Amino acid sequence: MANLPILNKMKSEQHNRSGWLLLCFLAIFSFSVFSQTDGTMGGLNTVVIDAGHGGKDPGCHGASANEKSVTLAIALKLGAFIKETFPNVKVIYTRDSDVFVELEERAQIANRNNADLFICIHANAGPATAYGVETYVLGLHKTEAQKQVAERENATIELEEDGGDKYKDFDLSPDAIIARQLQLSVFLDHSIVFATKLQEQFVSIGRSDRGVRQAGFLVLYRTTMPSVLIETGFLTNAEEEKFLADPASQEKMARSIFNAFKDYKKYYDAGFSGEGTAIETNNTVNLDKSKFGLAETEVKADEVIYRVQIETSTTKIALNDARFKGMTVYMYEDKGLFKYTVGAFRDLESANNLKKEMRTAGFEHAFVITMKGNQRVNL
Repeated sequence: MANLPILNKMKSEQHNRSGWLLLCFLAIFSFSVFSQTDGTMGGLNTVVIDAGHGGKDPGCHGASANEKSVTLAIALKLGAFIKETFPNVKVIYTRDSDVFVELEERAQIANRNNADLFICIHANAGPATAYGVETYVLGLHKTEAQKQVAERENATIELEEDGGDKYKDFDLSPDAIIARQLQLSVFLDHSIVFATKLQEQFVSIGRSDRGVRQAGFLVLYRTTMPSVLIETGFLTNAEEEKFLADPASQEKMARSIFNAFKDYKKYYDAGFSGEGTAIETNNTVNLDKSKFGLAETEVKADEVIYRVQIETSTTKIALNDARFKGMTVYMYEDKGLFKYTVGAFRDLESANNLKKEMRTAGFEHAFVITMKGNQRVNL
C-alpha cells in the first residue's frame, strides 16, 4: 500500500462544515441538474470515458500486464462501440494514449464538457485469490477492503506535479461525503442505476459479481454528473490477469459496458421524452399541502426558488391531465420541450424531500431544479 500522508491528513483534520457545504452547493449548481449540450434537446448527449492511470503512473500490475494498458484498451473499444451505434452522442476521452492525467483534471474534463455520464475504468489489486468485478459510486466505504481500493486509486495524486498539495484541504471525512451525497442526490441515484446495469452485464458474460459498492474516490467526488468507477478485475490474480490482458476479453468487457450504457441511455432519455415515465393515471397524490412549499402568490417575480420537475414532453400536456394525479402543476418551455414541475421552496432540503415523495408516487425521474420566474437558472 502506498504511503498516503496527504490523504491521512485529509481524514484526520476537521474543517469548517458550513464553509464546505457552501462550496459544495455552488459546485453542484454550476451545472444543470441534467446537462443539455450545445443546441441539442434533452437526453444523454455526452459521455466522458476515463481510462485510469497512464504515463508515469502504471497503476497496479500482475506478472506482466499493467493497469494503465488494460484500462486504455477497454476505454477505446467502449468509445468505438458508442460512436458506431450512437453517432449523435459525443464521446470524450480523458486520455486516448499512454499519458499521465491528474485526477482533478479528469473530473474537470467531464465538468467543462457538461457531460451527462462519467465512466472511469480501472483494474484491481489484492490477494492472489481475489477475483471478480465491482462498480463503485461515491459514498462511504463499508469494509476495509473497499477503503483500500479507494486509497490505492487516490494514491495517484502523489505523482502529480505538486505532490498532491492541491488536495491538502480536501475533506473526505464521513460527514463531508454524506453532505456531498445529499448535494449530488439526483446524480447519485442515476449512478447507482447505471452501476447496477453494469454489474448485470458483467454477470451475463460469466464474470464474478462483487456488486455495486461505495467509497471515497477523489475523481468521483469532483464530477457533477452521474459517475461510476469500474474495477474490471484483479491483475494480482493469475487467471484474471490472463483474461484482462487478452484483447478478445477486453472487447467482451467493453461490449458489456456498452450494453449497460445502451440500457441506461434508454432509461435516462425517458426522463426527457416523457415516453417511459411510470405514472399511474387513475389516482391522486395524497400529500399535505405544506409539503409543496410556497403558494404561488408568495413567490416574488425576481426570486430564485427550487421546484421539482416530474415530467418532460415533446407535446403540451393539460395541467389537469390525470397523469398529474390532482396536483397543482406548473409548465415551462425549454429548447422545444414542455416541462412540468410541482412545489416551490426557498431551501434545498424541502425540495429534495418532495422529490422523494414524487418518486414514491410513481414519478421515478423526478429531480430538483432552480427557477427564476418561468425560466430555469443555474446558481
